[in-house]
Amino acid sequence: MTAPACALLAVSAAGMVFGVWQWAARRRTLQRLNQMLEHAISGGFSEEQFDETELSALESKLARFLHGSAAARKTVEREQMAVKTLIADISHQTRTPIANLLLYASLLSESDLSPKQQELTQALTAQGEKLSFLIQVLVKASQLEAGIVAPIPSRNSVHTLLEGAVEQEEHAARAKQITLTLLPFRGDAVFDPRWTGEALCNVVNNAVKYTPSGGAVTISAQMLDSFCRVDVTDTDPGIPEGEQAEIFNRFFRGQGTHTAQGFGLGLYLARQILTMQGGYIKVNSRSGEGCIFSLYLPRDNQSAEKPI
Repeated sequence: MTAPACALLAVSAAGMVFGVWQWAARRRTLQRLNQMLEHAISGGFSEEQFDETELSALESKLARFLHGSAAARKTVEREQMAVKTLIADISHQTRTPIANLLLYASLLSESDLSPKQQELTQALTAQGEKLSFLIQVLVKASQLEAGIVAPIPSRNSVHTLLEGAVEQEEHAARAKQITLTLLPFRGDAVFDPRWTGEALCNVVNNAVKYTPSGGAVTISAQMLDSFCRVDVTDTDPGIPEGEQAEIFNRFFRGQGTHTAQGFGLGLYLARQILTMQGGYIKVNSRSGEGCIFSLYLPRDNQSAEKPI
């Protein structure tokens, strides 16, 4: 074998050895990275290399990140516990005074009172009931926000959900001579019946509340590709375009709604409930042309597990 051929063979062999070494080093690095991630996921990560290599620097950065994440998680857990305690305290401390207030107002109304005193007693009862309702809604909203309670979606009949909303709001609709109509529908979606029922009732209640006497509120549903859409259509004065982006915010009340009873929490709570189940809510309205509130309920469990 000639000298050039020997030299070429030596270079090739050296190249192969270097390639194998480089592949082995890369493999060891990937294995170490995989171990680091496995330990990080299990919560047992700790630095093992303390040298000048890039892998050691990466370990150090990952350790700082995980320690910071753990501290932030503990802070969030402490804050959630504080909120949970505060909510429980508010609910407990206000329940008895409000119940007593309503009881005494009821007893007072049964007494021999003048017409003016009867009027004042009725006003006292109304304000007590209003305060009780406000506390209940605030507690529910705060519990959802803090993660103390959460909807548990499962497959349920949509028609049963719609019937429940009609049954709950038909008395208020009759009192205002409003035609409340439920269109036939058959089909299932994935939602928590109790919480989603509350969300839908809030929307229907709003529709009845702001629709003038003699108007109409219609509840319908239709299946889409990924969602079941529930529409609540009314003949109220409509929502100005400039307010439509705000109506789902906490305590927001439009310029034309201040004469009606309410706190601006119903639609906010409805959005929270639907979002936590992977659904959402939209409004379509023009001033003077009524509103259509559309509630989108996931059709399958996979969508319900991924809040939008």
